[in-house]
Amino acid sequence: MTTTSVPSPASAPRLGTTAYAAAAARAAHLEVDEPPHLLVDDVAARLLGDAGTGFLGYQRAYPAEPVLATARLWAVARSRVAEDLLAASAARQYVVLGAGLDTSALRVAAPSGRIAFEVDLAPAGAGKRAALADAGLAVPATVRFVAADLRDPEWPAALLDAGLDPTQPAFVACLGVSMYLTADDVRGLALGVASLAPGSELVLDHVLPAAHRDDVGEAYAQGVAAVAAQSGEPWRFEAAPDEIRALLEAVGLAVERTGDLADAVGHLLAGRTDALRPVRIAGFAHARVPEPADVSGRAW
Repeated sequence: MTTTSVPSPASAPRLGTTAYAAAAARAAHLEVDEPPHLLVDDVAARLLGDAGTGFLGYQRAYPAEPVLATARLWAVARSRVAEDLLAASAARQYVVLGAGLDTSALRVAAPSGRIAFEVDLAPAGAGKRAALADAGLAVPATVRFVAADLRDPEWPAALLDAGLDPTQPAFVACLGVSMYLTADDVRGLALGVASLAPGSELVLDHVLPAAHRDDVGEAYAQGVAAVAAQSGEPWRFEAAPDEIRALLEAVGLAVERTGDLADAVGHLLAGRTDALRPVRIAGFAHARVPEPADVSGRAW
């Protein structure tokens, strides 16, 4: 099996290839990897439909293939980190940027009573709603779909139009998105988060530069980036942990933590006998909109 043989969801053009690949990776984790699972996403498989079954089929057929195992690890690790942080957050508003076929609004936010906003391009949002309908999944009234282009610096206005309360903090997840944006786009995205209410949080993952990758991570990056480019979704952004920290701090965010995603879930990978191993391919950052401070530096 080679990375260039990954199927394309030609029958569903409204959602990108990468949306199906990520959902299939989360779904396959429950089937081909052993418990304890890093993430229990029992909704993803239902959203794949005919367009995404090929991706799941590859995961089932080649579970130990390093590229596919890395895809599963990255998909479930970033979601696990984000959902653990969400569970610890006091924010009652949850924003998923570049939502694709992400299911956290249904699995986590809605049951916890949070209002969730799924932000994506209009065609992708339509594709997501169609996938939910085809799967017979009801969308709670607390889940709202927001059409916006994250490359547009004014994207937060669409959140306000959809009912986001600008006086209350929001928890923002941006997973599997930054690599498809330019550096300027990522700065604009971070600026948008910085414009939200104090106490708002951001968790974001990003591709690590080649110097920070191990051999498996480099092979994954070379193969998957090529496939993504062929599908019209080229990788454009990568950053070392110190670089993403500097970018976020430059727009006024207080960075709580940056690091290698594999390290963040390393304790969950110890002793596993399946194909999941720590792979140096992605980093993550957790940042917060700081509270206003008086001239002495004390928060009021």
